[in-house]
Amino acid sequence: MHKTLGTYLIDALEALGVRHVFGIPGVHNLELYRGLAASSIRHVAGRHEQGLGFMADGYARVSGNVGVCFTITGPGLTNILTAMGQAYADSIPLLVISSENRRGEIGTGRGFLHEMTDQFGVAARVAGFSQRITQPQDLPAALAHVFRALSSARPLPAYLEIPRDVLKESAASLPPIAEWTEEVLRAVVAPVPAATAIDAAAARLLAAANPLLLVGGGAQRAANEVRALAERLGAPVVMTTNARGILPPGHPLAVPFSPSLEPVRRLVLAADVVLAVGTECGQTDYDMYDVSPFPQPRGLIRIDIDRDQLQRTLRPEIPLLGDSAATMKALLAAIGDSGTPDAEVMARGAAATEAACDVTYAALTPAMQRQVGFLEVIRETLPEAIVVGDSTQAVYAGNLGFNALRPGAWFNSSTGYGALGYALPASTGASLAAPDRPVVCLVGDGGLQFSLGEMAGPRENNCWTAIVIWNNYGYGEIKTSMIAVDIEPEGVDIRPPDFEQLAAAYGYEHCVVEDLAGLTAAMQAFGEERQVLVVEVRAAVFE
Repeated sequence: MHKTLGTYLIDALEALGVRHVFGIPGVHNLELYRGLAASSIRHVAGRHEQGLGFMADGYARVSGNVGVCFTITGPGLTNILTAMGQAYADSIPLLVISSENRRGEIGTGRGFLHEMTDQFGVAARVAGFSQRITQPQDLPAALAHVFRALSSARPLPAYLEIPRDVLKESAASLPPIAEWTEEVLRAVVAPVPAATAIDAAAARLLAAANPLLLVGGGAQRAANEVRALAERLGAPVVMTTNARGILPPGHPLAVPFSPSLEPVRRLVLAADVVLAVGTECGQTDYDMYDVSPFPQPRGLIRIDIDRDQLQRTLRPEIPLLGDSAATMKALLAAIGDSGTPDAEVMARGAAATEAACDVTYAALTPAMQRQVGFLEVIRETLPEAIVVGDSTQAVYAGNLGFNALRPGAWFNSSTGYGALGYALPASTGASLAAPDRPVVCLVGDGGLQFSLGEMAGPRENNCWTAIVIWNNYGYGEIKTSMIAVDIEPEGVDIRPPDFEQLAAAYGYEHCVVEDLAGLTAAMQAFGEERQVLVVEVRAAVFE
C-alpha cells in the first residue's frame, strides 16, 4: 500500500531529526496524524494553538532544534499567529504546518468550514518563509528549504500549508526520504565573512584603547568565543535580555544591565571600538526606558547572519555577515588568542565594568532592586534552573539587571513582540527539551489567565516546573503606567482565581510566598524532587 503525503511528511520529519510535534488534532488535519503514533516522534497536545506555538518556542530555545506545530484550517491558523509573531521577533526556529480546505474550495467564498478569504496570505505576513503545497512533488523541496534555512540563516518561523485533498494523495512517486534528507543534514554550513573583512575587524579591535562588546540572543551559541575575545581584549560585555548568562554572574567583564539604562549607554559611548554580536539592536532592548534613541557607537563592528538586519538601526563601519559562533572563531584566530588573559588589560576592563555596574544598579528603583534580588534567590537556590518569563513586573526588572548562570537560562516574552500568556506553555516546551533541569515559570496573575488552559501541560508531560505567580491582583504594570501619565485606571483591577484551588484541580502542590525566606524555602523544596509546584507570590511585598 502506497503512503499518503501525510505519512510521507511524518517520515520525513523523523528523518530530519524532529523528536516532538506540538499539535491539536481536528477533522481538517486528521491526515497529518496518520502514521504519527507509529513513528518515534512524540506528539505534545495543547489546549489552544497559541499555547502550541509558545510550547514549540520554548522547546526550540532550549534544545536548539526546530519547534514543529500541526494546526487546522481557519481558527487553528489564526490562533497560532501570535506565537509566530513572538518567534519572528526573537528569531526562533518554528515550523507551522497547517491544513487548508481542498484545492477547489480555497477562496471560493462558498462558506466551507473554517474558510478564510486568504489563509495563506495571513500566515505569510508573520513567517520568514511560506509555501502552499499544491501537489505531493512540492513537499520534499519545501521541507529541505525550511530545514536548511533554519540551520544556516536567521531562524524565523516558517509556514507550510497543505490542502486536505493533497494530504491524502499518494506519495508513491516521491523520492526516497533518505535520498534528500541526508543531503539536507550534510549541507548545513555555518556562513562566515570574507577573510579580508575578518582581518579588518581584528586589526581595529587590537588597536582599540577601550573596546566593548554588545551581545544579543544570536550570540548564545558563541558564548565561549565571546568570553575568550572579551578576556583577550579586556572588553566589557553588555548583554541584552536574551544574552544573559553569556558571561556568568561575578565575571569581571559582565554587564548584565539593559543598554536602555543611561549608565550603560555612557559605558558604550566611552568605547572607541564596539563589537555587536547577534543583536538586532532593537528598541525593546536598547531604547525601552529612554525617550531618546540609542546613540550610534564609535567604531562599530557588527556580526549578524541577516543581511538586512546587519544595516538596520545602528550602521556598522565594518559589517560581518555570518553565523555568530563561526565568525567569532575566525575573529579569534585572526587576533591570536593567547589563552591567558593579560592581567593589565583585564584590570582595565574590569574597573570600567565594575564602576558602570555599581552606578547602574544604584539607578534602579528600590522596587526594581527588590525584584532583582527575588530573581537572584531563585538563581542561587536552583543553579540548574531555566527561568521562563511572561510580561510581568519581576520580569521587567530582571530584563533591566538580572544575570543568568548560563546562556539560555533566562528568556521571556516581554521584549520584541511582547505577547502575554507566553510563560506557562513555553516553560512546558523548555522542560521537554531539558527534562533533567528544573524550570521556573514566572508569570503574573493577569498574564497567566491568557493561557490558563495550558495548566494541564506540566502534568501531562511529567514536567519539573514551578509555576511562580506574581500576584498583584490585576495588571499592575499597566496600572502604574496609567497613573504615571495621569489616566484614571480602568480595566486593570481584574480578579484572579483562587490559585490554591486551581492548583488542586490539576493535582499540583501550592504555597504562598511573602518574603525572601519563604521563596528560598519554596525553591529548596521544589528542587529536592521532581514535581509541579504552584508558588503564589504576594507581589505587594516586593513592589
